[in-house]
Amino acid sequence: MTTFGSLLTAMITPFDESGALDVAESSRIATYLVDRGNDGLVVAGSTGEGQTLTDAERNSLIAAVKNAVAGRACVVANAGTNDTRTSVAATQAALGAGADAILAVVPYYNKPTQSGMLAHFGAIAQATNLPIMIYNIPGRTGTNMLPETLLELARRHDNVLGVKESSGDLKQIATICRDRSAGFQVLCGDDHLFLPSLAVGADGLVGVATHLCSRFFRAMLDAYRAGNVAVATRIHLAELELIDALFATTNPIAIKWAMNQMDFNAGACRLPLDGIPDAVAARLRPLLSRYT
Repeated sequence: MTTFGSLLTAMITPFDESGALDVAESSRIATYLVDRGNDGLVVAGSTGEGQTLTDAERNSLIAAVKNAVAGRACVVANAGTNDTRTSVAATQAALGAGADAILAVVPYYNKPTQSGMLAHFGAIAQATNLPIMIYNIPGRTGTNMLPETLLELARRHDNVLGVKESSGDLKQIATICRDRSAGFQVLCGDDHLFLPSLAVGADGLVGVATHLCSRFFRAMLDAYRAGNVAVATRIHLAELELIDALFATTNPIAIKWAMNQMDFNAGACRLPLDGIPDAVAARLRPLLSRYT
């Protein structure tokens, strides 16, 4: 059994009409996602608007999701910030809230060196015995974690057990897959690169579109693993229109709107993220009937 699972969703965080965290709806969404084939849920990540949550909200969210899906899915709690001390404290708090694993993003805005990343993530790893998934997304953080840095980190700390790789660089993903040690998971972080990433050795996906299409992506993954590449390709190509629409504006604006259309009470995004552009809503609306 893999540490994190093969198909995970970076879960949205629902807010009520007043803008407060909706714990009950969080549990409902988490249950829905696991019922539809997800092995794990990433909580309070970028799709979950984690940087807008207070510490108390984050811990309440982790606890609610864990209570909803305990024993059925891996709850991966985002604890990464651009400050090492804060990240260590968030990691320890996530453990107390019931997280099964930690997501730690490359520090954003301050552009750390590769050696600084080793020290930063090393401090997080030493603060917990939970499995850690590194999150590399240079398009948001401004800094790319190089494969040699990631793999050195995993060599130094035996609880660094995977990466959500969102560089969009298939050569980088392939390099990590080639050079990793046994048991280290490589998870694609870009829905549109799921099948290409599997082709170079990745183990699965942490997705956004999987709020809607997880059953299709599960079928694609099963087909690929069974050697039915043509079937996997057909499924992958069929989901590109949805993926394109969801990422036609800043994530998670579109997926949160879509979940509201699917009769979930996801609420609005917190500022500075605003509402969905009319053109994106018009593009996405007719696609949703496929995923009811």
